[in-house]
Amino acid sequence: MNWSLRIRLCTMMFLQYFVWGGWAVMLYPYLTKTLGFTDQQAGFVFSVLWLACIVSPFIGGQIADRYVPTQWFLAVCHLAGGAALLLAAQQREYPGMLACMAIHSLCYAPTLALTNSLAFHHLKNDREFGVIRVFGTIGWIVAGFALTGWRTLQPGVAERGDMLLMSGAAAVALGLFSFALPHTPPKREGTNPLAFLEALGLLRNPSFLIFMLISFVVTTELQFYYLPTSGYLIELGQTQEIFPGFTVTTENASSIMTIAQIAEIVGMALLLPLLLPKIGIRKALAIGVIAWPLRYFIFALGEPLALVVASLALHGIGYTFFFVVSQIYVDRVAPKDIRASAQALLTLVTLGIGNFLGTMFTQYILGRFTITEAGSPFSHDWRTIFLIPCALTVACAIAFLVGFRDQRAEVAAEAVA
Repeated sequence: MNWSLRIRLCTMMFLQYFVWGGWAVMLYPYLTKTLGFTDQQAGFVFSVLWLACIVSPFIGGQIADRYVPTQWFLAVCHLAGGAALLLAAQQREYPGMLACMAIHSLCYAPTLALTNSLAFHHLKNDREFGVIRVFGTIGWIVAGFALTGWRTLQPGVAERGDMLLMSGAAAVALGLFSFALPHTPPKREGTNPLAFLEALGLLRNPSFLIFMLISFVVTTELQFYYLPTSGYLIELGQTQEIFPGFTVTTENASSIMTIAQIAEIVGMALLLPLLLPKIGIRKALAIGVIAWPLRYFIFALGEPLALVVASLALHGIGYTFFFVVSQIYVDRVAPKDIRASAQALLTLVTLGIGNFLGTMFTQYILGRFTITEAGSPFSHDWRTIFLIPCALTVACAIAFLVGFRDQRAEVAAEAVA
């Protein structure tokens, strides 16, 4: 792969996840604290992305596969989605914010799969994809530090929807940059309409069925991390310090939370290639499943703050060892002619349905355990809130260890080298 192509693909991934990471971490406290939305309203704003992940990838994939070059479709989606984010920053009422985020989500959701497919189309060796994809995680990290820097240099900018302005500008930049991406013409050939139904047939395998059910439940509980964590850490920072003279604030919360993505990079680049050939897929998935209840238990403890902040790394480890390894497992057990549909099934169950229902469940729990008494340093009963996903993910870990026995899950060293 020549350097020009490598740089363009890495830049595409960097901006793709900079856009998402720029608003995803700090939007919830902005909606609830600054704009005064209820937990239910803020949850609905987040949920539209997951609804879009259920619907738009199929539509977007069909358009890019049959009618227009992928890079053109990416350009239009990001330009329109960026404009929606910039408009969202001007909204102060719930209906307007929901509408703008819905438009952005419908534009952004199909690009998650299409950036991957464009990269794979131009890679001679699929193993090179990991190097390209890691720049997406780097983009998420840089977005967090950029937001912290902006808030430090411009006090009060957080009150004006800074995360939406930054992500919107990045999306517009990516839209313009997409015209410079390598030409990726439509295939103009339909996929097997029965492939997805054949992928459903994999559920007849008891281990695969258990795997999919656990993937669904685990994904629903991830929203207890994505939605309230930044606000929770900021509240802890009002009464505790990470170390003397330093705590979590509205200004630095986004950069502190990049600990999770840094751990994700370490997991993908170092731990996974080292451990997976030695321990196999089953044990690797088990590490991922166990990481989340441990993190939620530490969140429920709520102190010391340094331990709570350090536990953010468990999110990155859990994400790598469960979701990345899940994709490897599905690719290994699915017949070659339905692998794409099997991956689509996993994406639908997790990124789409799991995240959507998880967001609804999380916002209900947050609303149920809101503290209204005057004088309380906390807005919610955080201990009870985080013990709920802790218990559910412990159940998932036990069910996985007892029920997952697929011998085909063993992976050779060269598969992940």
